[in-house]
Amino acid sequence: MPLLSLIVFTPLAGALILMCMPKEPYAPLRRGAFIFSLLPFALSLCLLARFNPADPGFQFTETVPWIPQFGVAYTVAIDGISLFLLLLTTFLTPLVVLAGWGDIHKRVKEYMVFMLLMETGMLGAFVAVDLFLFYVFWEIMLIPMYFLVGVWGGERRIYAAIKLVLYTMTGSLLMLVAILYLVILHQQQTGLLTFDLVRLYEFSAPLVTQRWLFAAFALAFAIKVPMFPLHTWLPDAHTEAPTGGSVILAGVLLKMGTYGFLRFAIPLFPLAAREALPFIAALAVIGIVYGALVSMVQPDLKRLVAYSSVSHLGFVMLGMTALNTQGVEGSIYQMLNHGLSTGALFLAVGVIYERRHTRLIREFGGLWQQTPLYGAVFMIVMLSSVGLPGLNGFVGELLILLGAFQTQRIAAIVGTSGVLLGAVYMLWMYQRVMFGPLTNPANKELRDLSPREVLVFLPILVMLFVMGLYPKPFLSRMEPSVQAYLTRMHHKLAISVPVGQQAEQPPPNGRSDG
Repeated sequence: MPLLSLIVFTPLAGALILMCMPKEPYAPLRRGAFIFSLLPFALSLCLLARFNPADPGFQFTETVPWIPQFGVAYTVAIDGISLFLLLLTTFLTPLVVLAGWGDIHKRVKEYMVFMLLMETGMLGAFVAVDLFLFYVFWEIMLIPMYFLVGVWGGERRIYAAIKLVLYTMTGSLLMLVAILYLVILHQQQTGLLTFDLVRLYEFSAPLVTQRWLFAAFALAFAIKVPMFPLHTWLPDAHTEAPTGGSVILAGVLLKMGTYGFLRFAIPLFPLAAREALPFIAALAVIGIVYGALVSMVQPDLKRLVAYSSVSHLGFVMLGMTALNTQGVEGSIYQMLNHGLSTGALFLAVGVIYERRHTRLIREFGGLWQQTPLYGAVFMIVMLSSVGLPGLNGFVGELLILLGAFQTQRIAAIVGTSGVLLGAVYMLWMYQRVMFGPLTNPANKELRDLSPREVLVFLPILVMLFVMGLYPKPFLSRMEPSVQAYLTRMHHKLAISVPVGQQAEQPPPNGRSDG
């Protein structure tokens, strides 16, 4: 059974069915979208159950010739690196669709169609192991997000949507040129025209060529992360996007950048990557501190959470540059943590915005007295984002800092300040919103979470505790693929160490402390 294809294209089938349905009434459209977003999650649980955690290679591989005369094939597969990112996507999308029942009241049909189309694009990008196929899915994701921001966004939605497209397309076009150049170079030297990622992993271009190709890939992915100083599109996109768009953008789309570095840019061009990793680590640390400091002064709840993403994803990039088991596993784990924690923060902001139609922190205060259930949920999510021991964020940050300290010591020490700063701006924000006197008359009529909203938050809260208290099921499935990834990298970098220790050795010139 082509399980991966079913997971990827079930949302597309749902979108096509919704397009054939009448625009009103809204209830069948909402239920239909929820069912077609829930089916991929059920299928992905079957995938998880059948996944072999001892196999470090690609599993569930499906290959069909697509454009054989140009070496293009429909090839999808999954390994321990992409497994849980796929699950994160199928887990969050139904919750976003369910949350949209309360705050999307115009063009409901179109909203649900775009949400399902975007899910297909995201899932396809995580499972594609053909570079051409990956690029197709990479571009497909952008179109629905443009419309979600541009149609259902705030007052400056057109500006934010165009800025999003311009930034992303600039990087994407350069990446396309680099993909074509790499494939042609591979053909010239081996006689084989292919976009197959596994074959391209075995190919090594000259160092000068690698530098240019790595720069093109890295720019596309750095914009998507986004890394400092290419982050300026993100706060505008988050602020203007509807709640569902913000959740998917933070929860999944930003991971395309970090995943792209891990899956494509670094392993395809290891020599250039080795030279660039200290620079990337420095930018990651700047992003950690900068994002935290800017978050402190934000008057808007959504912009505060948006800038916190810049800080948190800086940790993801820092762990990746360590090129050791703790750093890379921590990086992947933190991708999942950020998707859950920040996605839930945007949902929490959306709940209060739906009731008050404002996100300004000064408009609130004392909300715990009026909405204790909402306050409790918001508190757990906020503490998860801070990295409180017992919740998911702590595990990812700890692994990243452990890994980075071995190879990028100064970066790790400076980056640790981001943990403290994150606690400062999150706790201060929560104190101003939830505690103190309830002085604003508009807040005295607020209603607490509805059963539907509780149903949206409950699965996320469960996962925050599960991942914080028992990370072994996640890490044990990642580890073989991470070890294989590191062994291949260190072999290409000609590190002469015993096979059993290869994944733990720092790369040459990997230390930043001299």
